[in-house]
Amino acid sequence: MRSAAATPRTAIVPAAGLGTRFLPVTKTVPKELLPVVDTPGIELVAAEAAEAGAQRLVIITSEGKDSVVAHFIDDRELERTLAERGKHDMLEKVRRAAALITVESVVQPEPLGLGHAVSCAEAVLGEDEDAVAVLLPDDLVLPTGVLQTMSDVRAQTGGSVLCAIEVPQQEISAYGVFDVDGVRTDHDTTVLRVTGMVEKPAPHRAPSPFAAAGRYILDRAIFDALRRVAPGAGGEVQLTDAIAWLIGQGHPVHAVVHRGARHDLGNPGGYLKAAIDMALRREDYGPDLRRWLIDRLHSEETHAP
Repeated sequence: MRSAAATPRTAIVPAAGLGTRFLPVTKTVPKELLPVVDTPGIELVAAEAAEAGAQRLVIITSEGKDSVVAHFIDDRELERTLAERGKHDMLEKVRRAAALITVESVVQPEPLGLGHAVSCAEAVLGEDEDAVAVLLPDDLVLPTGVLQTMSDVRAQTGGSVLCAIEVPQQEISAYGVFDVDGVRTDHDTTVLRVTGMVEKPAPHRAPSPFAAAGRYILDRAIFDALRRVAPGAGGEVQLTDAIAWLIGQGHPVHAVVHRGARHDLGNPGGYLKAAIDMALRREDYGPDLRRWLIDRLHSEETHAP
């Protein structure tokens, strides 16, 4: 049986945003630390990267967001208190983040776009690293495992590999949509050859039903592309523009179609759906929550005017 390809050693997580859609709570709590059931979103992303084989998480932060990285630092006093009180299950949860993966931060001095945030990590990469993973913390992709599939595809195709989801036509205008030329299926994995991207197209102008889902494995050439593309509105450097530049230079770009769920943790509506989905998957909360939801919805239908 063919062994799995290695995932890039470094995973980059852009987390410098202000989280304005969650105000006022994000005045004091970074959006990335909001719990999905009982685990911060940033920890879920770190666990996904570690599960895929990444060895280091580079979190791109802004001034004043030190608590995002602090979540991955041991709190010896808290751990001692929990151990003394016999709260061993809670102690295990508290220790989990620090044990997942090596974490470091790079400060993005100005909010100049996702592409600029990714470019900030170049200085901390090793000379032998020919690719990086990028995980957007606003995107929760379930079940995990797509990064490994993307790594396997990259081992076959070279270049860069992105994650795609299939979106209903009436919802497509909320996404960055792939223009594709060629679709193949290999061992239940659908792979697209990407020829371009269109940001938030009108439904009748969408070039395909496949949209970006916040997971990337990018060839190191992306950093040269980010230096070459012109900033857009507000002086922001867009990652999609850099990927388009690579495609124009003949750099192979493919996308793996993820057939599971994708939730947007970047807005309250998507966050609520993610929390419910995660809770339903758990043995400790799922059965009771499922019964309550059924009763609640039945009650709402019964009393509807």
